Amino acid sequence: MTSAARLSPGDAAPAFTLEDADGKPVSLSDHLGRKVVLYVYPAASTPGCTTQACDFRDNLSSLQAAGYDVIGLSPDKPAKLAAFRDAEGLTFPLLSDPSKEVLTAYGAYGEKQLYGKTVVGVIRSTFVIDADGRIETASYAVKATGHVAKLRRDLGV
Repeated sequence: MTSAARLSPGDAAPAFTLEDADGKPVSLSDHLGRKVVLYVYPAASTPGCTTQACDFRDNLSSLQAAGYDVIGLSPDKPAKLAAFRDAEGLTFPLLSDPSKEVLTAYGAYGEKQLYGKTVVGVIRSTFVIDADGRIETASYAVKATGHVAKLRRDLGV
C-alpha cells in the first residue's frame, strides 16, 4: 500500500461527517464561513498525542480569537475519545474515523517511517482550511511537540 495523494494549498478540503466523542455527527460544512485547523493524530491517550492535544487546548483561545476552529481527528472510537477529552480537559471536538476513509481522503493514512521501518498507519498531519472550504496549508509528518507553536507562528497568531 502506498500513501494516499497528499493535499495542496488551493485544493477543496474533502467533505466529511463523522461522530464526535459523544457520538454526535459533526460535518466540515458546519464550519463554512470560519477557518478550521484540522489536526490528525494516531491514537488518543498516547504520550505524543496527549502532548499535542494539550498544546491545542492551551492555545485554543488565541486560535479562536484569530478566527480558527480546532478539530482533532483520529481512528479512535467515540468512547475512547470521550475518555481522552475528559482526562485532558479538551474543549474542542475530537472526531472518530475508524474506517479511515476521511484520513485517507486527506492523505493522512498510509505508509510512513516508524523507528526505521516502513509501516502503514496514521500520519500525524495538520490542515488549515479557509472559510470557503479550501486547503490553505497541508502539513504532513509533523512533530507532536512544538507543532502548535510553529503553527501559530505560521498563522501569525
